[in-house]
Amino acid sequence: MSKSIKVVGVGGQGTILLAKILTTVLVEAGYDVKMSEIHGMSQRGGSVSSEIRYGEKVFSPVIEKGDASILISLEQMEAARNVDYLKEDGVLIVNDYKIHSMVTLNGKIKYPDTILKDLGGRVKTHVIQGTNKAIELGLDKVMNIIMLGALSKVLGLDNLKWEEAIKENVKPKFIELNLKAFNIGLNQID
Repeated sequence: MSKSIKVVGVGGQGTILLAKILTTVLVEAGYDVKMSEIHGMSQRGGSVSSEIRYGEKVFSPVIEKGDASILISLEQMEAARNVDYLKEDGVLIVNDYKIHSMVTLNGKIKYPDTILKDLGGRVKTHVIQGTNKAIELGLDKVMNIIMLGALSKVLGLDNLKWEEAIKENVKPKFIELNLKAFNIGLNQID
């Protein structure tokens, strides 16, 4: 039986890097892994998603609505847009962060204030202070790695070779910072 993980965010948040590191770790652990990416208008702040399926034998990376074991969202609205992909007993991991679109910035539509509360009432939800913790570390760009640390803990796979995968996939001058970020994410989940 395979597990399905949908990773969603907004262009520039590191959604693809998170998925790439996750895939690297799962392959190294001996799982059959399939991954797909949708970039959309990622360079213009649009939605970005990756779908990862892993298990003994996986035939397709595609995750249908109601089929994801875990939805990890790097932004609140993206969590709301994609929550229907979760299984009934699925788990949502969401960064407590809002990225305003043009319609919310110009006042045509109000960014909802109750997204996290509404999602928490629908599915098992872990709200992570990913962006705040990344800023405390000195670089908001490591938020995705904080979220990855939280994901590894929720998956129960925090004992795999995450450090090696991070070293393989980030620039050498940012390795130490990303390793710290990963450990912060691990500690965000009880």
